Amino acid sequence: MSQKERVLFVSQEVVPYLPESRIGKIGRHLPQGTQERGREIRTFMPRFGCINERRNQLHEVIRLSGMNLIIDDTDHPLIIKVASIQPARMQVYFIDNEEYFQRKFFLNGKDGKFFTDNDERAIFFCRGVIETVKKLGWAPDVIHCHGWMTALLPFLIKTVYKDDPIFEKSKIVYSVYDDAFKGELSDRMHEKVKFDTLTDEEVNEFADSSHIGLTKAGIKYADAVIIGDEELTPEAAAAITGCDKPVLGFKDEESYLDAYSEFYTEVLAEASVLAD
Repeated sequence: MSQKERVLFVSQEVVPYLPESRIGKIGRHLPQGTQERGREIRTFMPRFGCINERRNQLHEVIRLSGMNLIIDDTDHPLIIKVASIQPARMQVYFIDNEEYFQRKFFLNGKDGKFFTDNDERAIFFCRGVIETVKKLGWAPDVIHCHGWMTALLPFLIKTVYKDDPIFEKSKIVYSVYDDAFKGELSDRMHEKVKFDTLTDEEVNEFADSSHIGLTKAGIKYADAVIIGDEELTPEAAAAITGCDKPVLGFKDEESYLDAYSEFYTEVLAEASVLAD
């Protein structure tokens, strides 16, 4: 019997852990729908401090926690938590760290201002997901990224981790949403992304840490793109129009589950043809 196809969902928002949004609702229902269509799934999101751990019954997974990730020459302990969405019979893994995710807010502070370390939070989240999936020994066929906080992940998979056996056959789908923020995350984001194995030219991809800069990077390193919102910024729409990879147009709540499932099949089939 052949192994079920595996889909890894990486989302900056999942309902009911954060207030309802387009990304959050897809983050909640797409994994369930994918599982019900016969695929194996894993779902990851950040453990933002506004998530009530007791109410949502989050608990730490000791065997997956304990690693340190170095960002900007500083060690940051990686903590992995998990919770179950019982009606969906699915688990959600949470990437946690005391410095980045214990504050009781999402992306903006009490004063309404964007957190100045949102670049490092995004880097930590993406690297945390990759290292945890490696620890699980769970090789995904498809990696589906949702939200700008995941924009770094396609780049990392296709550069730093390109020879890792867990990800060598993974195809990355990047969903673009109307989730723009003002300004840039940091003028040093490209420096913080740096690994020993990466060249200055490669990390310069993130010298532009604006929303459109991240969107372009996500699209560039993905294998396929989905238009996640009916309305996108003109810049994001232009970046998608100009890309040379499979694109799935916007699908409403009534049709996206089947459409996304078929799109995964097409992306995997194309990869199989190319491999032959």
